[in-house]
Amino acid sequence: MDTVTSGWNKTIRQFAARTMAVCAIAVIAVQPVSAQSILRDAETEALLADMSRDLIMAAGLLPSNVNVVVINDRSINAFVAGTQDVYIHSGLIEAAGNSNEVQGVIAHELGHIALGHSITRSESASKATNITILSLLLGIAAIAAGAGEAGMGIMGAGQQAALGKFLAHTRGEEAGADVAGAKYLSQAGLTGKGSINFFKRLQNLEFRLAIPQEDSYNRSHPLSGERITLLQEIYENDPAFDRPIDPEIEARFQRVKAKLVGYVADPAETLRDYPETDLSVPGRYARAYAWHKSAYPEKALESARSLLDESPDDPYFLEIYGQILLESGRPQEAIAPLQKAVANTNAQSLIAGVYGHALIASEDPANLPEAERVLKAALARDAANPFAWYQLGVVYETRGDRPRAALASAERYVLQGNAPLALRSAEEAMIGLPQGAADWIRAQDIAILARDAVERQSRRR
Repeated sequence: MDTVTSGWNKTIRQFAARTMAVCAIAVIAVQPVSAQSILRDAETEALLADMSRDLIMAAGLLPSNVNVVVINDRSINAFVAGTQDVYIHSGLIEAAGNSNEVQGVIAHELGHIALGHSITRSESASKATNITILSLLLGIAAIAAGAGEAGMGIMGAGQQAALGKFLAHTRGEEAGADVAGAKYLSQAGLTGKGSINFFKRLQNLEFRLAIPQEDSYNRSHPLSGERITLLQEIYENDPAFDRPIDPEIEARFQRVKAKLVGYVADPAETLRDYPETDLSVPGRYARAYAWHKSAYPEKALESARSLLDESPDDPYFLEIYGQILLESGRPQEAIAPLQKAVANTNAQSLIAGVYGHALIASEDPANLPEAERVLKAALARDAANPFAWYQLGVVYETRGDRPRAALASAERYVLQGNAPLALRSAEEAMIGLPQGAADWIRAQDIAILARDAVERQSRRR
């Protein structure tokens, strides 16, 4: 009895280890975003919206329903996650040589969305799991009959078949998304040269990592060389193949790429890639962020001022100039450039949030009404801004309105995925707000959703 139990436990442990690959794929498919941080920047979001608009329409989707979101991850990757949003790692933008390369990636990801691959991949994972379970049952039967090695072999073969079936399915999806992306680029009048060049970058990375190039049998994606061969013939016969990249979009892309490097990279790395001899707009832009991160505010301000000398009304140069002043302990000086940046972007939500912060940080009570107005307007346009909710909470707290400060905190914690604190703050808000009022109803809604999330988390433990 004890010997059988021990052997049984060992078998289960071995099987569990073998099934880990399929399980990991399923987990990655359903929650790729939750463990990563999203980078939000007004200029970047405006650029990506303009870069992707025609592609989204070519895919038969509505631009208002699709967001291109940047993930703070320096690896080269992009993905979709069951919604109509496209997620791009910051490392992919860093690695891209031009805007058209990123457009090729976006087109490919839109192919996954338009072709419904999140649904079919889930179905494929379910079928793979069924194969695995069947092989487990057959293996158990063999072990129970005394054929331990044969039983383990059955389970191993079943696992290999399940994984092979799933990977074959994902390779097919990737090839389908490649072809769909090529179609969207063509319909949008965009060249496919960037798409081919980006796959060549990936191929060079595969070479450097010594990834076998014989076949793609054990891979979730086709080999980059296979994809290049397929796409090159499609793109080279497309009327848009020799069409030049939009120079305005490209100039904006190089700016965004530079500021992204300045923000996410180590300052020494940024200064290596954008040395002080580089007097281009992207070079000075990147260094403004690098010097600011390095706690050299005057050098950062010097870079930002040089940009404003050339383009005094540019809202994003005004934003970085005001942000450096604000975060260097000079909030009163930051108010004017940030106010102008808000005006020049038609009250863009993210910039308005920073402006509201400067008004509060000035510690001038006369600025609080303006801060409240600006922050409320920003959140009315874009409620998914935890920083603005935090600043609005500070306004309410300073004014002595504890219930609405608690409600603002609840909104912020919901966006940050912190259900326990969202529940606590919402319940606190409900105690002090007039029952049945709009704010009380909103607090109640948050409390219900947060309580459900807390209970679900508790059941998983």
